[in-house]
Amino acid sequence: MAFSRHFVVLNILQLILVPIAFNLCNAQGLKHGFYRKTCPKVEAIVRKKTGEYISKAPTLAAPLLRMHFHDCVVRGCDGSVLLNSTKNNKAERDALPNQSLRGFQVINGVKSALEDKCPGVVSCADILALVARDVVTMIKGPYWKVPLGRRDGRVSSMDEALNLLPPPSANISSLRQLFASLGLNAIDLVVLSGGHTIGTAHCFSFTDRMYNFTGKGDTDPTMDPNYIAHLKQRCSPTDVTTIVEMDPGSFRTFDEKYYTLVAKRRGLFQSDAALLDDIDTKSYVKLQALTHGSTFFKDFGKSMVKMGKIGVLTGNAGEIRKRCDFVN
Repeated sequence: MAFSRHFVVLNILQLILVPIAFNLCNAQGLKHGFYRKTCPKVEAIVRKKTGEYISKAPTLAAPLLRMHFHDCVVRGCDGSVLLNSTKNNKAERDALPNQSLRGFQVINGVKSALEDKCPGVVSCADILALVARDVVTMIKGPYWKVPLGRRDGRVSSMDEALNLLPPPSANISSLRQLFASLGLNAIDLVVLSGGHTIGTAHCFSFTDRMYNFTGKGDTDPTMDPNYIAHLKQRCSPTDVTTIVEMDPGSFRTFDEKYYTLVAKRRGLFQSDAALLDDIDTKSYVKLQALTHGSTFFKDFGKSMVKMGKIGVLTGNAGEIRKRCDFVN
């Protein structure tokens, strides 16, 4: 996933404690065909409506995929990232790591279409999981079956998002700790990082690597010098508006080229480069780069299903929102 920049030091204690509160048994409440009787055409409706948006704006695929990841990291996959702030509460979507998310109108559009056919039945959390799958498939990525039955959370906290979402400067130790706390392993980490094959990033999320890596005006020694020179032509030290392709040349197509770039020390974020600092993640990067992504698509689907089960609300927990941006 495309990790957004923020300036909060990663609070490892919170990373460990918050997921402990998740009822991991709830994931057993998810199943294929959950809406078979109550909304039998749910997936067709989601796919059709999502396709209407992506056909006009294919670059929405990356932020919609990242939106699902950001939702699941904070409070589990409960649609809390979709909620608007209120007079008395600052919500997740207003946290700095989420301010670059786009595509909320897609989720709202899909929700409206489903409410027309199956009012009060399909959760926003399930919609987000389905849309994430569909946008990947629509830009030549893999297809996977999404187990459904999530319910929507009623709480959304900007502070939690600030503290829990990993910055692009995250090292391999903090990334592995975060993923482990969510029930994901090192392979899930390196596979889901492959989502960086699509999308763009603002210069400010990686300029320290080029201009001030250790605070002494130096560059990141783990980064290909030729790539640094190329990026310097695009981004000045104080640039806050320019965007750069995560996967130059194919940032609109879901493919395995991300791993080739990382293997060549051309990963855009420190969190990308960090995958070469661990024996398990490095081995996977090298394998996919060498074999042109021989197992990447299959692995990505498996890890997305696993991620989509983090901290879900099922049964009588939570609610089915009438609108995705407000609690009932």
